[in-house]
Amino acid sequence: MTELHEMTAVALADLLRSGEVTPVDLAEHYLARIADRDPALGAFATVTPDLARGRAAALRRDTRPGPDAPLWGLPTADKDLTDRAGVPTGFGSRAFAGPYRYVPEVSSDVTRVLDAAGIVSLGKTAAPELGFPSYTETLVGPPARNPWDPSRGSGGSSGGAAVAVAAGLLPVAPGSDGGGSVRIPAAACGLVGLKTTRGLLPAGGGVESLGGLVVHGPIARTTPDAALLLEGMLPRRADGSVDHPRTLRTAAGPRGSYLDAAQRGRTPDGRSAFRVGVSTFSAWEEAYDVVLGPEARTALDAGAAALGALGHAVVDAGTWEPDPAYAPAFRTLWMAGAAAVPIDDPERLALLEPLTQWLVERGRAVPARQLVEAVGALAAFERTMVARVEQYDAVLLPAMALTPRPIGWYDAADPERNFAQQCEYTPYTSMLNVCGLPAITVPTHWTEPDEAAPAGLPMGVQLVGRPGGEHVLLALAAQLEERLRWPDRRPPVW
Repeated sequence: MTELHEMTAVALADLLRSGEVTPVDLAEHYLARIADRDPALGAFATVTPDLARGRAAALRRDTRPGPDAPLWGLPTADKDLTDRAGVPTGFGSRAFAGPYRYVPEVSSDVTRVLDAAGIVSLGKTAAPELGFPSYTETLVGPPARNPWDPSRGSGGSSGGAAVAVAAGLLPVAPGSDGGGSVRIPAAACGLVGLKTTRGLLPAGGGVESLGGLVVHGPIARTTPDAALLLEGMLPRRADGSVDHPRTLRTAAGPRGSYLDAAQRGRTPDGRSAFRVGVSTFSAWEEAYDVVLGPEARTALDAGAAALGALGHAVVDAGTWEPDPAYAPAFRTLWMAGAAAVPIDDPERLALLEPLTQWLVERGRAVPARQLVEAVGALAAFERTMVARVEQYDAVLLPAMALTPRPIGWYDAADPERNFAQQCEYTPYTSMLNVCGLPAITVPTHWTEPDEAAPAGLPMGVQLVGRPGGEHVLLALAAQLEERLRWPDRRPPVW
């Protein structure tokens, strides 16, 4: 029999439903892989084998996989920024360790939704401090190392989740994305990462976050696996129909299975050919030194060529003028978000990393008028960008500007320089959080192998959709996957 971790999440879900594999079998298999490989990778902040075994045994004994539990028995893990009752939430920070250890009594909404879908959580995946950096290197634990080259980082803030999936320690993993935190690590680790439309998910839909930036989404090796996890993030009634309170789907939103779109390469209305605009626009290009590296350009060109070969109308989206108000407004909003960090004790604040201390200090000094003006400026930018994207079925952008960054590359002592470095590496992601648009990253190119990366480094693209356009993005990603065959590649640690 094929090793369980070699199989897709969709195939594993089928085996679970048929009874050929039990939740206990899967939990034990992945726990063994985590114990063997994670010490060299740093994907997990916490592993909870006893809780996982208990949950898996209870599922096997007390429940059956029904239409309301599409993820029944499937192992995954919670990001260490979300709460699971009885399990420490570390937030990637010394300020929540030792005497300040935080063990929640109530699970986050996202956790409860995934539990209802049937998951077995194996622990907490590593995240950077409070989720602010776009790289996962903390002072409280080891860095999350890229499985393709362990001397390089995995991106962030869902860095541990991406490492776990890329290394075969989990079949899929949920992430959260406030400025690229699903897409950045997915791109760095050669995976599929989907940022959902603001308001799509009842839990983790973004409507409750400042500026509507933070949404949740799936990280997976294949497009159908990402779609399966997305299905599990949507609460369901007993008959399997989707319950959508407070989301865009309560009105005339999109209908139809995301998994079906990802498996068939077409939308629920049967469309399989689309008009795709290609752009290298970044909202940061006037504020920072945004340079599209040669590897990123090759990945973008490869994505455009593959889409053209598949029969799509691939057109140049032209030159989009940057908005000079974007950079200062986004910085204000990002810092204002840090103002709400629930720490006031000076000794505890001193445990935060320099970047986080800087964000908190600046955020707490932001005048209310400045924040209101920033929100207004970003709302104007959103209207402009949505109008640009709506001219196409999807827009193709670079995923990152550079190859995955070496561990230690970011300036830990100079927060201003650190922030600039993050914008230089990830200049194409945060603007889509501001706009609330869906976006999916997929790998389209691997660099030439070398001693550090004997299988090469993954480079990818983003496909950006209209509001509620996840079906189109999944259909396009599925077609690219069929042509480019990225799931066939394995990192050296596999």
